[in-house]
Amino acid sequence: MYYLGIDLGGTFIKAGVVDENGAILYKDQLATEVDGGAEHIVDRMAQISLDVIEKAGLKAEDIEYAGVASPGTADCEKGEMVYCSSFPFLHFPLAAKISERTGIKKVYIENDANAAAKGEAAVGAAKGYANSVMITLGTGIGGGFIFDGRIYTGFNFAAAEVGHMVIDPSGPECQCGRKGCWEKLASATAMIRMAREEMVSHPESLMWKLCGGDLDKVDAKIPFDAKRAGDEAGTRAVDKFVYYLACGLTNIIDLLEPEIITIGGGVCNQGDYLLDPVREIIAREQYSRHGERTTKIVRAALGNDAGMIGAAMLGR
Repeated sequence: MYYLGIDLGGTFIKAGVVDENGAILYKDQLATEVDGGAEHIVDRMAQISLDVIEKAGLKAEDIEYAGVASPGTADCEKGEMVYCSSFPFLHFPLAAKISERTGIKKVYIENDANAAAKGEAAVGAAKGYANSVMITLGTGIGGGFIFDGRIYTGFNFAAAEVGHMVIDPSGPECQCGRKGCWEKLASATAMIRMAREEMVSHPESLMWKLCGGDLDKVDAKIPFDAKRAGDEAGTRAVDKFVYYLACGLTNIIDLLEPEIITIGGGVCNQGDYLLDPVREIIAREQYSRHGERTTKIVRAALGNDAGMIGAAMLGR
């Protein structure tokens, strides 16, 4: 069995041919060219899809189905993108468009965070668990819920927007209109902002040296490197980030009690240096802390391919 996974991003479209075990036969990417409009984006998606199928040594008729992971609200029953702030999609029949242009008869669509959660549950770190949650730490915070092996989308396909649960009502304003949303306090973007704030207040911080004296070059790794070296400002930034991350995860656990939460995104390259203190806070604060079984917190396994592989698993 061969499946096609398409991960639609604002900068690149990634596509790959994947087998039933989640192994990638061939993958590639192509610039999205968002400014070209909806139909142009579909053309680009079809172009890269047919290209990876050919380079995998297959034909469109060899593909069991295609799956598309896209930002926004995806009506997986109708095969349409209801709305997406990143692309000109409004009740756009994306599944039918991809099918027409590629010749692949069956096409599934899903929100990108949900697709990534499906990938981790099917062939990644959450494989073997019926109930799991995936959290992705990036520009914002994405979330996906898997219950009894199926993606939970809510009645309107917009569930799991965990990045917009409020952690601190007096916190920074979010683009959604609320204040103190989780993604404003625990995303990679938030880590960078908190590091810069510490640097401005503490010109002696090692973080200045690590970024070459340029605030614009601060990334989410620099405060962790500074903390490892004993830098107080870097330590404060990281500890604040860890607290907010653990707070949101504890809320999710108390609400859903999943068997496992997988966490992805570049910040997770810190591995247990990030996750161990997060686990310690959760162990103290979760309501179920006295139970015999508690939720596992692990690093996601599929990396940057999670959306693409998850899209390829949507029909399973």
